[in-house]
Amino acid sequence: MIRRSARAQGLRTEASARYERGVDPAALAMASDRAIALILELAGGEVSWQSEVDSRGSLTREIELRQEKVWQVLGGVEGPDRTIRSLEGSEIEQVLQALEFALAPLPARVENGMVLQRWSVTVPPFRLADIEREIDLIEEIARIYGYEKFVETLPARTEVGYLPADISSIRQIRECLRAVGLTEVVQNSLCPGGGSQGLVLANPIAAEYGALRTDLLSGLIDAFAANLDWGNGALNAFEIGRVFWVDGEGSAETDNVAAIFGGDRTTGDWQKLGHPLSWYEAKGILESVFVRVGLAVEYQPDSSDGRFHPGRTASLWIEGERLGTFGQLHPQLRAAKGLPDEVYAFECDLYPLLDGVQRQPVPLFQTYSTFPPAIATLPFLPPSNTRRQKLVAPWPVPRASCWLRCSPSTSTGGKGYPPAAAAWRFAWSTARAIAPCPKRT
Repeated sequence: MIRRSARAQGLRTEASARYERGVDPAALAMASDRAIALILELAGGEVSWQSEVDSRGSLTREIELRQEKVWQVLGGVEGPDRTIRSLEGSEIEQVLQALEFALAPLPARVENGMVLQRWSVTVPPFRLADIEREIDLIEEIARIYGYEKFVETLPARTEVGYLPADISSIRQIRECLRAVGLTEVVQNSLCPGGGSQGLVLANPIAAEYGALRTDLLSGLIDAFAANLDWGNGALNAFEIGRVFWVDGEGSAETDNVAAIFGGDRTTGDWQKLGHPLSWYEAKGILESVFVRVGLAVEYQPDSSDGRFHPGRTASLWIEGERLGTFGQLHPQLRAAKGLPDEVYAFECDLYPLLDGVQRQPVPLFQTYSTFPPAIATLPFLPPSNTRRQKLVAPWPVPRASCWLRCSPSTSTGGKGYPPAAAAWRFAWSTARAIAPCPKRT
């Protein structure tokens, strides 16, 4: 308090330099008696009466000191014959008593045939400011006994450092998102209060920071609009952060990953093509991230989030569990924020991505084939309203040496096609073709 006051007022005096280091509270009576004695001696005064108003706390403090803890922290001491020994109890008592600490022995403890002493150490009043714990007493012992007398010993066993699996997986996800051209941003987790599931703060620092965020996408949309206003162009960015909400069981939190991208990706190049990002290109960016983290994500039509275009939004699913949402921003939202038409975003739960990264097998090197791949196609005529995912799902998962492609045929309808049918073509290809038999060449 004294140091802060002197610095705020710009008054650096001898009294502030002395009292900011702490004053012995127990010396008040001795200082008062000395002041009275000087008045009587020098001014010829007479003491009529004296009263005392004391609101000080406890002027004593007792700390338990264990001998084994001293050995554990300080280690051994090198003797005259270069043998390593531990500090004796008498040496510990001698050091502390020289510093005016009062020691009272406690019942000793016997471990492996060794008697380990314990003491109750009473801290003198003038050391109450800096002696609070057992480790402070051990530091005083080392300081007085001499740091140079203790043996420098390395830990008996060391291990190579490593990153936990979760941290390593999050770093890999960040690398995948950066590889598709996204920049990581970090935003404030506080947002304006509102919403039925929002976690409102009891004492916010400002009205615009009155609650904890329930999603990451709202902040990314505002950041995208701010970058356009400042003339920085489209913001292609992602964020990994924590979101909060309130449900029937109380408050909860989890980690999400969200991204926003769009606009003309050639802006700033010397040859601007004027080609805005399409929905399929945006989906390909997201799909490449999922492929790199080892996830097979299913896309289903969705219109539950009012911030997305109802006809260009898909919910993301993994093994029957919803992962998140991806789509193009709603035209009304884009008009209100002043955003271009081709802006896409997604937000999903982080932990399924971590599981996918951790389940990835160790990549093994395989030799390249010197022969072209063998491709076999199979036409298929499902009803015209059949989604691609329903066609691919029943097929077995291809092996590493094969791939499966399902694409619509270039010609639909006409002679030979049943009514209300769309032609699809399944293509199987072997990445490593089999060499032709010499007997048949």
